[in-house]
Formats: sequence, C-alpha cells, structure tokens
Amino acid sequence: MRLLRFGEPGAERPGLLDSNGVIRDLSSVIADVDGAHLGSECLARIAQCDAGDFPAVAADARVGPCVGRVGKIVCVGRNYAEHAAESGAAVSAEPVIFFKATSAINGPYDPVVIPRGSAKTDWEVELGVVIGAKASYVAEADALDHVAGYCVVNDVSEREFQLERDGQWVKGKSCDTFAPLGPWLVTADEVPDPQRLRLWLDVNGRRRQDSNTARMVFTVRDLVSYISHFMTLHSGDIISTGTPSGVGLGHEPPVYLRPGDVMELGVEGLGRQRQTVVSAADDG
Repeated sequence: MRLLRFGEPGAERPGLLDSNGVIRDLSSVIADVDGAHLGSECLARIAQCDAGDFPAVAADARVGPCVGRVGKIVCVGRNYAEHAAESGAAVSAEPVIFFKATSAINGPYDPVVIPRGSAKTDWEVELGVVIGAKASYVAEADALDHVAGYCVVNDVSEREFQLERDGQWVKGKSCDTFAPLGPWLVTADEVPDPQRLRLWLDVNGRRRQDSNTARMVFTVRDLVSYISHFMTLHSGDIISTGTPSGVGLGHEPPVYLRPGDVMELGVEGLGRQRQTVVSAADDG
C-alpha cells in the first residue's frame, strides 16, 4: 500500500493512493497515518478494504508529510563510502547516528526555506525507514519485522551550522522545512529488498546524486538492530539511512542551494519529491 497524508499543514488527513493514482480518504478507517496506526494488525485491516469504497480526494489537494506525530528522526551519517570520501572522512566502524528535530518535517512538495544567515544549505536524498513495531535490543535477524514501510527523505543540511559552528550536527540538520517526507509511506510488503533501490536527486534539472541502496555500508537490518540497542524505537519513528555521494559540499568548489533553485528527488518505488528553495524573508 501507498499511504499518505493530505490537506493543509497541521490539518492533514490520512489517505491511500489507489492503483489508478487517485488519493482516497481513509478518515473513516484511521485517524491519521501515525504511530498509533502503523502496527501490522492495523495495516492488514486497511489492506483488506476496497480502495474504491473510500471517497476520492481532489487532484489538487496538498500532499503533506507521509507520517504524522513522529516521535523522533534518527539519522545515519557516512553510510555510503563515496559520500564519506567526498566529505573528507573515513567510513566508521559503527554507524554514526544523530538526530534531526521533528519540527523540521515538511511536505514533499512544500518550499524549502534557506534559514537566516545561511550560505551553505545543501541537499541529501535518503531512504527513510518507518518503524511499525516497538524495537528494543532487536536482533539483526528480526529487525525488518519492526518496519512498517519506507519513504523518501531529503535530509536538507546547512553545512556551516553543521560543521563550523561547534557542537553536534543537529544544528545544521534541524532548521524548519529541512525534513521533507514522502510523498508516500510504502508498506514493507511492497519493498521485498530495501537494499536494491535506486535513489537520485536533481537540482535545476541537473543530476547531482545517483546511486543505489545496495551501496549502503550498514543495511536497514543492521541499522534497526544497532539503534535499538541504544534507544527504543517506537511505531512512527523514522530512520534516515544516509546519503550517497553528490552533495553540494562534495563538489570542487562546493555548490550550495540558492533561492529559486528546484530540487527533484526520488527513491525507486517510493515516489518522488519536488521542492522550490526560498529565502527566510520570502517565506515570511
């Protein structure tokens, strides 16, 4: 299934994308696409329904972040060897993990706002893993049993804030609008192998990133298990699994986002995003 959320920011409703590409309103079945409704029993109940029984949504309805009420976004750094190299760092022996504030969550087609004082706002296409069942001290063999589905994440990053302003990376990762999610949450049964998905990103029509999750250093199975040994993962939490090479920081000289730029990105089978970049002043 392809679950999504539609409507104005802060008032999104749950939806399902049917086989004809029409959004169907699931409000009569679930209150939201969130942690309370991502368990296997709830997803199975939705799957048994006939999508045609649900009302169609207007074609011009805004598509919001595909998961609501996210408890935490756990990000993984340097999880593609080529990206580690372009960043001037070695691949780590264990996953590098950090947080991205949930206040950064944004719709997949909403504008991305360059924050005040930023000169180095950058792009990062990533595979997002949405947790469906509580995970604590999970064995690698059982890790995928705790995954509800997958989505596209743009881990937008401000490199000066992240790398030159001291402290943790979270400062450069958590600005408002820096976490576009979606357009869909594709349930795990439709993604038989999350390690065989192409992911790509264009800026102004020019391909900047083009890789495959097969190149991840630590797999989805590795990451769910590893992270669950340091914190409990709850239903609705998101793991952003790292970005491949081709980010702006990695170019010589570096290339960063400017107002008016357009990012288009996607992950195979999970849909595509499109964001126009605006300045904080333009955004009001």
